[in-house]
Amino acid sequence: MVTLTEKTIDIEKILSDKMGAKAKFVPGFLVAWLKRIVHQDEVNAYLWDSRHLVGTEWLEECVRYLDATLDIVGAENLPAKDDGRLYTFVSNHPLGGEDGVALGAIIGHHYDGRFRYLVNDLLMNLPGLAPLCIPINKTGKQGRDFPKMVEAGFQSDNHMLMFPAGLCSRRKNGVIRDIPWKKTFIVKSVEYQRDVVPIHFSGQNSDSFYRLASFSDRFLPFNLAMLFLVDEMYKNVHKTFRVTIGKPIPWQTFDKSRKPAEWAQWVQDKVYNL
Repeated sequence: MVTLTEKTIDIEKILSDKMGAKAKFVPGFLVAWLKRIVHQDEVNAYLWDSRHLVGTEWLEECVRYLDATLDIVGAENLPAKDDGRLYTFVSNHPLGGEDGVALGAIIGHHYDGRFRYLVNDLLMNLPGLAPLCIPINKTGKQGRDFPKMVEAGFQSDNHMLMFPAGLCSRRKNGVIRDIPWKKTFIVKSVEYQRDVVPIHFSGQNSDSFYRLASFSDRFLPFNLAMLFLVDEMYKNVHKTFRVTIGKPIPWQTFDKSRKPAEWAQWVQDKVYNL
């Protein structure tokens, strides 16, 4: 049993923040189960041990902690960091954990930390990650501020790292693939004249995760599968992942011959062909 010096991830506090006074009605056994499924003690121990790190250094330490081996193909396609331009990096999202951490470590290392994620606001609870994040919570007040957050990210002098599906990959008819990509990255990359760099990340979650995700997507009004992403992350330790980086796509490519949503699917297909 890990003895914690400080508790950063606190399920009781998160429930209270999200549910207010209703949190007291959550049964104790359910709270205990949530702590176990999000590996509260293990995550807090890691966060405490890495408390002196922030940004890219924290991400690189996280890759080491997860003992992830990254087989990078096409690294020469990453634009030079001193070319004076800004880029939008887009990737499939097969895992929901390691993929975000690993790609952040790669992009952050190459560009001296000059990038930002668009992420679920729950990840703002991770102190080492928070400075790199533009938080999204589409169900709360931040949902109304979502366009402003996207705008702020693209107006900044940071590269953008995005997972345009918004969710990690699902399994349908035996094929593991992202749901259709949202068009935001196309619209904003054209508006701010950022070339798009496509990236494919290998890997998959457990069969039980895909069954749960399918049930959740069909029958529940919220993303239950998201609760299991930390558990899936720990199932994926000690693995090797192939990261394939494609050639930058000039923003001028995304002309009026197709709708932005159609261009988004075109880029998604390109990623899966890498």
